[in-house]
Amino acid sequence: MQNKGLIKFFAILFALVSIYQLSFTFVANGVKSEAKAFAGDNPDKELKYLDSIGKVKVLNLGFTDFTYNEVKNKQLNKGLDLEGGINVILQISVKDILKGLANNSKNPVFNKSLADATANLEGNKTYLSKFFEAFDANSKGSVKLASPEIFANRSLQGEGGVDFQMSDAQVQKVIKRKVDESIESAYKVLRERIDKFGVTQPNIQKLGETGRILVELPGAKDVDRIKKLLGGKAQLEFWETYKIEEIGNFLVNANEALKKTEVKKTETKTVAKDSLNALLTDAKDSTVAKKGNNPLFDKIIMNGNGPVLGFFAPKDTAVINSYFKRPEIRVLLAADQHYAKFVWSKPTTIKDPTAKDIKTAKDIEAVELYALKGSRDNTPAMSGAVVTDAKDTFDQMGKPAVSMQMNSQGAKVWEELTGRAFAQKSYIAIVLDNIVYSAPGVTSGPIAGGRSEITGSFDVAETKDLANVLNAGKLPASADIIQSTVVGPSLGQAAIDAGTISSVLGFLLVCVWMVFYYGKAGWYANLALLLNLLFLFGIMASFGFVLTLPGIAGIVLTLGTAVDANIIIYERAKEELREGKSLSEAVQASYGWHGAMRSIIDANVTHVLTGAILFIFGTGPIKGFALTLLIGIVTSLFTSIFIARIFIDRNIVGKADLTFSTNITKNWFTNFHFDFIKVKKFTYIFSSIVTIVSLTSIFFINGLDEGVDFVGGRTFQVKFEKPVDAAVISDELSAAFGTPVEAKILGDDDQLKITTKYKIKEDGVAIDEEVNQKLYKALSKYYANTSYEKFTNTYDGKKVGVLQASKVGASISEDIKTNSYWAVLGAMAVIFLYLMVSFRKWQYSLGAIAAVAHDVVFVLGIYSLCYKFMPFHMEMDQHFIAAILTVIGYSMNDTVIVFDRVREFIIGNRKGSFEDIVNASINTTLSRTLNTSLMMIIVLLTMFIFGGESIRGFIFAMLIGIIVGTYSSLFIATPVLVDTISADEKHTIEDKHNKA
Repeated sequence: MQNKGLIKFFAILFALVSIYQLSFTFVANGVKSEAKAFAGDNPDKELKYLDSIGKVKVLNLGFTDFTYNEVKNKQLNKGLDLEGGINVILQISVKDILKGLANNSKNPVFNKSLADATANLEGNKTYLSKFFEAFDANSKGSVKLASPEIFANRSLQGEGGVDFQMSDAQVQKVIKRKVDESIESAYKVLRERIDKFGVTQPNIQKLGETGRILVELPGAKDVDRIKKLLGGKAQLEFWETYKIEEIGNFLVNANEALKKTEVKKTETKTVAKDSLNALLTDAKDSTVAKKGNNPLFDKIIMNGNGPVLGFFAPKDTAVINSYFKRPEIRVLLAADQHYAKFVWSKPTTIKDPTAKDIKTAKDIEAVELYALKGSRDNTPAMSGAVVTDAKDTFDQMGKPAVSMQMNSQGAKVWEELTGRAFAQKSYIAIVLDNIVYSAPGVTSGPIAGGRSEITGSFDVAETKDLANVLNAGKLPASADIIQSTVVGPSLGQAAIDAGTISSVLGFLLVCVWMVFYYGKAGWYANLALLLNLLFLFGIMASFGFVLTLPGIAGIVLTLGTAVDANIIIYERAKEELREGKSLSEAVQASYGWHGAMRSIIDANVTHVLTGAILFIFGTGPIKGFALTLLIGIVTSLFTSIFIARIFIDRNIVGKADLTFSTNITKNWFTNFHFDFIKVKKFTYIFSSIVTIVSLTSIFFINGLDEGVDFVGGRTFQVKFEKPVDAAVISDELSAAFGTPVEAKILGDDDQLKITTKYKIKEDGVAIDEEVNQKLYKALSKYYANTSYEKFTNTYDGKKVGVLQASKVGASISEDIKTNSYWAVLGAMAVIFLYLMVSFRKWQYSLGAIAAVAHDVVFVLGIYSLCYKFMPFHMEMDQHFIAAILTVIGYSMNDTVIVFDRVREFIIGNRKGSFEDIVNASINTTLSRTLNTSLMMIIVLLTMFIFGGESIRGFIFAMLIGIIVGTYSSLFIATPVLVDTISADEKHTIEDKHNKA
């Protein structure tokens, strides 16, 4: 081997760099262990300890040293499935941005196009492109995007803006740029909010041009708080309010009008027309006995006062909102109240003894109703944009509050606003994201200086978050959480333990087999494998890549594929030795292009292609799996080809006793002569039957168990205190949610995987919290002393409650499904083209793709036939697509090894018919094929048994795929090749060989 010294130098250098990079991970883990021991089970104490030593030097290398913060930033990053924490994908509302750019245009074509774009959004289509398509279809040239009432408005005029002479194509470019700028602004706002939140190693990134932003917060535990922090638009507004006596007549008239439609005639009682106060008193008493004929007032829990019109149950807000939106109800407003805007406060607990829950005698949670003084443009008296600084503080009563300082313009408007409120004895509502936080009166005259305070039923954490979002600024549009994953730290630790066990066992089994089969050469392959793992982890640590649970699966698979190149080389060397060559000549030939290198390159190129496609189309942990796989391919090629060769060359110079086998295995698969082509009729029939049965089950009988990745929904992994009946839980939750809820046992009988599609098409933090509350209330009877916070949020040592939760919105699930289809089809198309170029005959590509298609259908069929009764989950999700693509890559591996030998024999002087040549190709490569497959099966079985419940279905798909792929490369790919080569070409080949 030439340049052996250079290779040694780079190998040593690479090893030292890898050890250097991984040293930060070892030190960081050691410090975390010390912090955990110091804090006990108190996560806040642990976090404070780590914060306190952030600038303390914890690593000294002699020539330099590092603080804990520096070490922490250089360590190998763990994904949420290993670290625990929260992962969300936010969709910035392009619809809101367009409305803002058009100054909330009332143009019917514009607004219909917005609605059509929302309704007809397809997978992998951006909202903006669908809007432009809808506008073209709706306008039909009658109105232009550059119309003054749409985008050629005052705010968009000027350099780089829109003028009325522009064509639609020109306006589209401007709008696209403006939308991109708004999304960039949203990204910066979210970045600032997260940086101030205090989570270690947060990750935030824009996802292409989709308007989506990925946020990962390792170690975060307070689920609802973080979702509010991320999803809150932070649109602060100051509104003047109506007093209850000013709006009371409208409420009475609205209640009377609603009786005509909301109260059945048979239930209507004769009630004397009374004053608002009397009706409100009745409504208050109705907590004990409702009258049933006052649609509005029967829902009042307690009377209001001042700006508060009344207290209502949170569950009734949607119904009351629908009442106030009705034209026949709004027309009852007085002329000067026509633009009144009805809004709610955040939920609060009523301490009044007369407003107790009848069943539990506990305080009732309620929201306050306000009527704001709106205008034709629906604009507040003052915008929150004037706030220059916000701080969390405490009010005069010692309760948490937020103080604000305004700029000079804001201070002036605030002085006028408070002066008017003082003179009129009225109130000013402080509204954030359409929720009233407080509505104070002004008792001491106009407030000068621009300083104000937001008070309400806050805790300290809420005031910190509120000050944070106000300082970071408001989002240019709403940010809806369309996908989220919450993983508890205890579950993450279990995943690490499972991954470690499976990795070590997989490594040991591969090493044992290599030594058993190849003897001393097997030891060389094992040393190369060990170095390969060091390089792989070193690269991941050096470039800041994230290690996930599927990534660990990728590493375990790398253990199998890392020795693949060694197997191909060793088997070729054995053939050369049998032909009488010396060890040196045999090694030289086996490492040559016409020896093993061409097969190795072809096989690994197919791996790289499928891995790259998986990385492009995958998201989250699947990207981690693909990345690990790709890095593993590169490092394993380097160590297998170059590092193992160094040891082999040293043996040649020294003892020269390598035989690439042991006494037991030296004659295995030698002189093997099975007629694979002769049995093709039987294998065709068998495979056809399997294909027909699979397709029938998929399309007509069982279908496939599509997971939430493909159809949208929410999934919870819930641990109970005792074993439960999944069917009973399913029925109870279905009744609580009012829609079917699926509950399946996950591992043990006290752990369930719960899936629901309840309100999955609706976005918003309030919806997410509503789902969590419903789940808790329905399941709380199964827990002795578990609060909502302990049930929902994650914390160290958590044993029961929600251990993991995920949400996939309807829009992103469509994208995932579309990406999955393109990934599988794209992988097959790319491999077809590569093989056609490499082998220069389309028949090779057709044989390979026929085998791959057979494997995919076979695996899908197994999943369709078995998912209803298997003891583990067999869902169609991103993990399954990753498994399918992996199967495609490894199925190609075996097929390419055989095809390379066919090509070699055709170029050479092998005698016999074309079928004889193909049979000889299969038989002489059988040891390679079976050894490679056996390595994969060993490591996959290890992962299947020890890798953890969450990836068992994923591993099972690959396990079945590898077994079927081995079969198809022998009994499908080569027979298809034989059957598609023309008779004339076969005769030409046979004449050439037999004449020679």
